[in-house]
Amino acid sequence: MENRHFQMDTQWNIIHYPEKPTGFGILIIGDERHFIDEGKCFWTQNEGKLAIINELKDAGYTIFSSNLYGRNWGSENAVELAQRLYQHVIRSEILNNKIHVLAEGMGTLVALKLLEKLQGCIRSVILLNPILSLKHHLEQEKEHKFFYKKLMRELSSAYQMSQSSLENEIFNMDDIVNLDFDCPITIIQVLAGGRSYTQSKLYQRIIQSPKINPTFILPEKKPQLGKIIIKFFNGHETVL
Repeated sequence: MENRHFQMDTQWNIIHYPEKPTGFGILIIGDERHFIDEGKCFWTQNEGKLAIINELKDAGYTIFSSNLYGRNWGSENAVELAQRLYQHVIRSEILNNKIHVLAEGMGTLVALKLLEKLQGCIRSVILLNPILSLKHHLEQEKEHKFFYKKLMRELSSAYQMSQSSLENEIFNMDDIVNLDFDCPITIIQVLAGGRSYTQSKLYQRIIQSPKINPTFILPEKKPQLGKIIIKFFNGHETVL
């Protein structure tokens, strides 16, 4: 069996099985384009993402992921479902209970909250092109009125709050992002588009932990992502 689709709280989830499992699991928390339904999944339909999935499976990893209510923007519902998915997979599969997490873009907002809830259960974390702060993401989008309005509608729906209340709450958030957790965390930023330079400056400004040194890679090096991810995860598997 290559993969298994199943539902939890109306949301589709998927488990990708390796041929020769090592007993280590990876939770993938996708970005705003991410989706999983009854028969399809963004990470298997996108050529670059599928290559990463295949490399991770070849390395023996069991990979699992959830639709998490679509564009959830780090909502509590999404975090709780991710926690339930972890518990379900650990109960139903033969896996070490300390998992790796690979979060992309918007998925970082869920991952950081999940780290607090699953302390001691997460082995290491990779944040790929992360959105670390809703506040700074909104500030960036303010220049693009159409996208800003669309984003505020999505946030309002995800958090079930009025746009004005939510906007006020987000802009009153702390400027600093604390990544001081009890597991290794790294950031990988693909330098594509004008925002990448802005992001690198933003990391320097808002990340509190001196232990985090983001890795920047050029777009033509994207095919090497799988190897970079595996090397990082492998480095944190000596202690079971």
